[in-house]
Amino acid sequence: MSENSMGLTMVEEQFVYGERALSYAREFAGHKKKAGGMPVAWLEKTMWNLGLEVYKQSFARTLPFPDELRERYMVKGTNVYGILRAPRAASTESLVLSVPCSQGQQNNQAVGLMLALASYFRGQIYWAKDIIFLVNEHDLVGMEAWLEAYHNVNVTEIQSSGMLGRAGAIQAAVSLELSSDVITSFDLAVEGLNGQLPNLDLVNLFYAFCQKSNLLCTIQGKLQRSDWDSLPAYLHSLQTLLLMVLKQGSGRPQGDHGLFLRYHIEAVTVRGINSFRQYKYDMGAVGKTLEGMFRKLNNLLERLHQSYFFYLLPSLSRFVSIGVYMPAFGFLILILVLKALDLWMKLSRCDVDPADQSCDGGPMAAEEPRPSLLPLVPPLLICHATGLALYFVPILGQHMATQHFPVSESEAVVLTVIAIYVAGLALPHNTHRVLTGAGSDRGWMMLKLLSLLYLAIQLGCIALINFSLGFLLAVTMVPVAAAVQPTGPKALQAVLLVLVTPAATLLFGIFLYHELIEYPISVLEGWQRFLQAIAEGLLDHHLYGSVVFPFVALFVYPCWLLLWNVLFWK
Repeated sequence: MSENSMGLTMVEEQFVYGERALSYAREFAGHKKKAGGMPVAWLEKTMWNLGLEVYKQSFARTLPFPDELRERYMVKGTNVYGILRAPRAASTESLVLSVPCSQGQQNNQAVGLMLALASYFRGQIYWAKDIIFLVNEHDLVGMEAWLEAYHNVNVTEIQSSGMLGRAGAIQAAVSLELSSDVITSFDLAVEGLNGQLPNLDLVNLFYAFCQKSNLLCTIQGKLQRSDWDSLPAYLHSLQTLLLMVLKQGSGRPQGDHGLFLRYHIEAVTVRGINSFRQYKYDMGAVGKTLEGMFRKLNNLLERLHQSYFFYLLPSLSRFVSIGVYMPAFGFLILILVLKALDLWMKLSRCDVDPADQSCDGGPMAAEEPRPSLLPLVPPLLICHATGLALYFVPILGQHMATQHFPVSESEAVVLTVIAIYVAGLALPHNTHRVLTGAGSDRGWMMLKLLSLLYLAIQLGCIALINFSLGFLLAVTMVPVAAAVQPTGPKALQAVLLVLVTPAATLLFGIFLYHELIEYPISVLEGWQRFLQAIAEGLLDHHLYGSVVFPFVALFVYPCWLLLWNVLFWK
């Protein structure tokens, strides 16, 4: 533990309201079923009786196109939250315990446990930070509405009633998901929006309390093996690591905590799992763990900052730091830089001695006029115009598509994305030939030099934001990008180039993910999940600000099209 105010021996956790938590959960479930949604009035009354300052916030959001997975186009809901004011401080800092109000029987026990914790916390006098107990409706949409209103910003066009009650600056948050009276293990979700991760001390804090309470804890749904120094254990850790890379690379928040990270609030999602394992833990044990975590966070004198913000987790007890994995990524980028340097030296040698046999084009090159950068303009304009069409047309043209074709709006958006993506392959890639001297070997060498440097800059920049996304794109695109040229076996190079396009990487990633979680799927199921992933990627961008779709559409795909131009250069 890097933060010394969170040492292991500083807290003796206590919680004796396990039965009360179950009683609250049953009462909440009954009122939720009666109301057909979140029982706002009952929650307000219950929190008020517990001695909290209670507020509610209504919000509404129109989706850019219908979400067929949840069958909604307009999202309306209400968030309810209660504030426990710190008796020993001036309301300058706060902590958040949030619970998403899900449909059906999901998370009823989490709401009950949250109310029981609020009841227990109310009787303690050691709190130095305000504690906010939040029940948010409609999962991430409700959480985004609450965070925007709390920080008085509006970046995603959510219509909100505003925030009537505030506590101090939020230091940390825990999102709880619990749907059973007993659990066999805790699962921790750390991946946030755009691949952001919480401070490693928060992960270590959770792991330390699970160890102290003898609770089983997992990450990516996988339990750490005891024989960690054996080959099967290394393979197990590699599977866990790859699962984290795939989830982080998607840019999707893996829980409500993922939106807190945008506001520099360290947060994790804790999920209670009830499986077929032998050992069972009741609400008392779960409540003790959360109470201990909040008491430790209450001891913080400053924001969590001493530990790592960039890491990969093969297990909860070990991590790979940025100092270990970033040099490996740097070597991948170095391939592009060295290949670009090689092309630049060839071009320089051709300019100095056009008759040199080692120059591409040989003695005939001496008769060709020396090309300028002008031949690169048409391919650059066409490729980036295709990227702009890929980004704007699917959303703007969905109503026109539904009028002319028998499809729904969401299907029209996804099919338009695929149509524009595939149409990029058939664009007139030889427009450079209208320019004098543009059809020489020097032309494609200059275009490839520009493409390699462009790709290296893109991957380097995205790796600083979301390492996993940069790594997945680099490990697939870099080898083929360095090797592609208009000479040699064109058919083979074309097949390889299609196989490393971002869409193919997404499709392969879906199959790999299901293999790693030991739930293999058929080709048809994989294709359906591929279409679903495209729709969710667009929704994540427009609802929460995920950068994966615009990055691929506006930068990676045009760069790939430039390499396609190089292959078919004449």
